[in-house]
Amino acid sequence: MPQIKIYQEDHIPSPMSRIWSAFTDNPFAFAGLWAVCCLLLLALFGPLIAPYSAEHQDPLALLLAPSWEPTGTVEHFLGTDDLGRDIFSRLLHGAHLTFGMALAIVITALLLGFIIGSISGMMKGLKSSILSHLLDALLSIPSLLMAILVVAVTGPGLGNVFWAVGIALTPQFVRAIHQAVHEELQKEYVTAAKLDGANSLQIFWYVILPNIMDTMIIQTTLGISAAILDIAALGFLNLGAQAPSPEWGAMVSQGLDNLLTAPWTVTIPGVAILCSVLAINLVGDGLRSALSPIRS
Repeated sequence: MPQIKIYQEDHIPSPMSRIWSAFTDNPFAFAGLWAVCCLLLLALFGPLIAPYSAEHQDPLALLLAPSWEPTGTVEHFLGTDDLGRDIFSRLLHGAHLTFGMALAIVITALLLGFIIGSISGMMKGLKSSILSHLLDALLSIPSLLMAILVVAVTGPGLGNVFWAVGIALTPQFVRAIHQAVHEELQKEYVTAAKLDGANSLQIFWYVILPNIMDTMIIQTTLGISAAILDIAALGFLNLGAQAPSPEWGAMVSQGLDNLLTAPWTVTIPGVAILCSVLAINLVGDGLRSALSPIRS
């Protein structure tokens, strides 16, 4: 026999469930989350589901229009380029080069920024002030310009793009985490933990770190969109992925010669970049709105 409850008990949701409920109440953020999940699947399994290889050339289908045009065919859903390569297949193959590499770069920059920013944020006095001004000077340089400078020294190629964009984005993570840790150190509950006898490592791990997770999450979403734009921009400038790579920015650059006769060779990979950045920004804005009541 089930136990009879005499008193009505209110269900108090956990902080994670409240964040998720606030996030899902935003339809644009939820749609962006679905789009990001689809991009993750394409980055992992895109080459497996692509109907053609990235370098497959069909000499009988040069500059074929997309399937919704009268001259298009279903076999080449998004049309072909001037070498007869299927654009839809190249987009699927290039998802892991643009979106997947952006994720890898941001994870690397987050790890480096977390270590450096945490150590610098726990410092006080002259060391903290010097590092703070140094980070302000680095952040005054746009990330794309910093990446171009690094690629100009190391040379073009996807391997060098990884380090170039990573070096350009790391100061942003260092600055955000440094500022968040420094602000948390001024809070009263940190002082109470010190009075209880907690050392610096315990204060950081158990008191400060749970309260800066929202800053790290938001900065990560902003970093992913910036990394996608930087990778695509370097590929467009022929400083990143080189032909015949299916990286989306390089695809836009390769299609410029046929912009007037075959605009889909430029617009379709450009729309892919736009949708990726838009989806990530929607998720970032949704997370910022959902986390703001928690932070306040």
